[in-house]
Amino acid sequence: MKRILVTGGAGFIGSHLCERLLKDGHGGNDVICLDNFFTGSKNNVLHLLHNKHFELVRHDVTERYMAEVDEIYNLACPASPVHYQYNPIKTVKTSVMGAINMLGLAKRIKAKILQASTSEIYGDPTLHPQPESYWGNVNCNGIRSCYDEGKRCAETLFMDYHRQNGVRIKIIRIFNTYGPRMQPNDGRVISNFIIQALAGNDITIYGDGRQTRSFQYVDDLVEGMIRMMATPDDFIGPVNIGNPVEFTILELAEKIIEHTGSQSKIIHLSLPADDPKQRRPDISLARTALHGWQPTIPLNEGLCRTIDYFKSIL
Repeated sequence: MKRILVTGGAGFIGSHLCERLLKDGHGGNDVICLDNFFTGSKNNVLHLLHNKHFELVRHDVTERYMAEVDEIYNLACPASPVHYQYNPIKTVKTSVMGAINMLGLAKRIKAKILQASTSEIYGDPTLHPQPESYWGNVNCNGIRSCYDEGKRCAETLFMDYHRQNGVRIKIIRIFNTYGPRMQPNDGRVISNFIIQALAGNDITIYGDGRQTRSFQYVDDLVEGMIRMMATPDDFIGPVNIGNPVEFTILELAEKIIEHTGSQSKIIHLSLPADDPKQRRPDISLARTALHGWQPTIPLNEGLCRTIDYFKSIL
């Protein structure tokens, strides 16, 4: 049985990770869920509170935290534009100071630590699909920069703590992920479209809808994260974790209208600044290094599960 710390553990992805970690191993693991509840929610982990191996702690990663653990998953950071642009300075602090504090903890207690980085470090890519070797095309003073550059700096800190102090690190880059426990107001494209469709409102597409994204279901991401943590210490990444099947935003809207049976109409609004035109991962490294990992849940199936979730909470 391992003792595992998950920062941002009450968030959309973090709560699914905590749930999975409690099930894994011989009788599960001890899991400490750390969250300041800025974007996370107690409701996401209420069903875990009865488990004697689960501990929920209200804490902000910009402040030091002490615990004896074997592994750390560092997920803490607002991840949707609505939330990370609400307080951009706080977003940068969470990425950078949070990384420093968690890396310092990992160094002191000799724990292995995984950084949940993001496809946003590639910016508006000029190379398609994006391999891990691509350095990106990022605007360092745009409205999305607080998140993009914060995550890029966190990767730098992880690499330097590894090179200078021998900290055992893992870095993954998460591409668009969706599923149950997404927040209704997070501004992400799938949750936006589902809520609009269920309410019978117009579905708003920014731009002409030809921009593309690749969407992975949250269970596939969690599987990739756990496999990455289990790799040998000499493999640190970064590794893209995402679904290489690409859809236009217009195709996504049409699928959601179909699966909800909605009468919603599609309307077009102006494209936000620095919105990427294409986003698709090259997952060749993940397939090789993570023992054949690849997404297993197709978009249609994942959308149906996610729509059912939103029906249950709205």
